[in-house]
Amino acid sequence: MEIKQSARRYGGDNLERIYIRHKGEAANINVYRRNAKPYYSITEDRPRKSSNHDPKNSSVSNRRAREQEDKICKYWMSGHCSRGDKCWYLHSWCRGDGFTMLAKLEGHKKAVRGIALPLGSEKLYSGSSDGTLRTWDCHSGKCARLSNLRNEVGSLITEGAWVFIGMNSVIKAWNIQTAVEFSLKGPVGQVYSMVFAKDMLFAGAQNGAIFAWKGCSEANPFQLAASVEAHSGAVLCLTVGEKKLYSGSVDHSIRVWDTDTLQCIKTLNGHEDAVMSLLHCNGCLFSCSLDCSIKIWFATEGENWEVIYTHKEEKGVIAICGMNDAETKPVLFCSCNDNTVRLYELPSFAERGRLFSKQEVRVIERGPYPLFFTGDASGSLTVWKWLQKPGGGAP
Repeated sequence: MEIKQSARRYGGDNLERIYIRHKGEAANINVYRRNAKPYYSITEDRPRKSSNHDPKNSSVSNRRAREQEDKICKYWMSGHCSRGDKCWYLHSWCRGDGFTMLAKLEGHKKAVRGIALPLGSEKLYSGSSDGTLRTWDCHSGKCARLSNLRNEVGSLITEGAWVFIGMNSVIKAWNIQTAVEFSLKGPVGQVYSMVFAKDMLFAGAQNGAIFAWKGCSEANPFQLAASVEAHSGAVLCLTVGEKKLYSGSVDHSIRVWDTDTLQCIKTLNGHEDAVMSLLHCNGCLFSCSLDCSIKIWFATEGENWEVIYTHKEEKGVIAICGMNDAETKPVLFCSCNDNTVRLYELPSFAERGRLFSKQEVRVIERGPYPLFFTGDASGSLTVWKWLQKPGGGAP
């Protein structure tokens, strides 16, 4: 009954309305639970006490210091902060060590919905809700090509020489080497998520279905192999790992699928709102939701999935992405509905930095080391780089 009510609640909504509805909703950051190892307690960021000041003045000073550290100056963002170095707030797009911003690529008029840098390519591709695909020159940072798709982009990925663009009721497959294009029909509504695995392209659609295309002949390289009614609401995210496909939906659930048969193995319930992003890493499944939580799942024998850790944020969580830093340490990126991306060390969940943006970051994409990318709801695409310590090597 709860799932059906959720489906009715979001039935007529697009993803943009879901973002707007939940922006600003909060939860207690100190509420979390741990059900099992190996994930350890969260390092809390508490205000420091000072014995040299009046308690009232010290409290004000600590509050201002925390605001300066954790919030970016909106006047600086627009290019005219009159306070300069005296401003209480950050005049930087990031806070933390070990990474830096390389460039901001501006041009999209609406939210960036996908970023792709094909292996060996000197062109970066981005798709947006404004109905355009932009091709960026990696050397100059300038837009080399603007393609008007006349259809809102819901997702974008790359595999080999192919760029896949998920749109309303269709997926465009474009070979960047031969310029050959194919239109993959079948999805109903917007295609919010895609993933490639075992020569199969999987796509999640607004009507709750998952579609799978299999690589075939050169004349017709993509043939619809299967489709399944997966969820009672839009499929917002997909990921693969250990011969399984994982899907997250507006209906609050996660489902585990066999990639060969597309049969549902398990349904995971635990989130109280839309599941926005999934990540499979080292046998664990990470999920994030607009219920302000990140959950870590682990399967014991017999596909008995359990939540082994729950991390709470103050705002709804939009996207997660995992990568290694210059010292090969695992880092989890977590985009929240307050226009920030938190960087957490794993497995401790100790915060090591933040990225800031004009609006909430919808896309976090790992590129060829040392690059990574973010795209926000204003249409801004940011290029970032891991910083290498002297004498250090790439992961």
